[in-house]
Amino acid sequence: MTLLIGVNNQYRGRSVDEYRTQFRALLVRAVEFGGAVASRVIVVSIPDWGVTPFARKSGRDGKTIAIEIDALNAIARDEVARVGAHFVDVTPVSRRAKGEPELIVGDELHPSASMYELWTRLVLPVAVEAVGRSDAAPDGEAVQSLRR
Repeated sequence: MTLLIGVNNQYRGRSVDEYRTQFRALLVRAVEFGGAVASRVIVVSIPDWGVTPFARKSGRDGKTIAIEIDALNAIARDEVARVGAHFVDVTPVSRRAKGEPELIVGDELHPSASMYELWTRLVLPVAVEAVGRSDAAPDGEAVQSLRR
């Protein structure tokens, strides 16, 4: 089970408190979908769209976007650690698009197949570990702790 959310929160200027609440609710749901085994859930960090041509052309400040995305990713990392899920940080790879235009598609915003390949290289070993564990047992306490 993977979860990647938050870029729209940042884009729309939503508060970090709202993000934490929404993220926590979706993380609970992901853990439930994973049979209440938090270690089966992989959260992927929010990519940094602030390095894209779209961001520059729309007049958005890339440094501000980076700071806001880092804050949201810190919340996700904290919530993930609290329940024992996995966190994969693709944000540094996404920032390579500033100097590697082939990592973005023609709309000048979204990741290309090359970018997805780089992300997959980061996620795949974690996914193999997450689904390959035979000792994973349901952890109702992890789900309950998220609801608090």
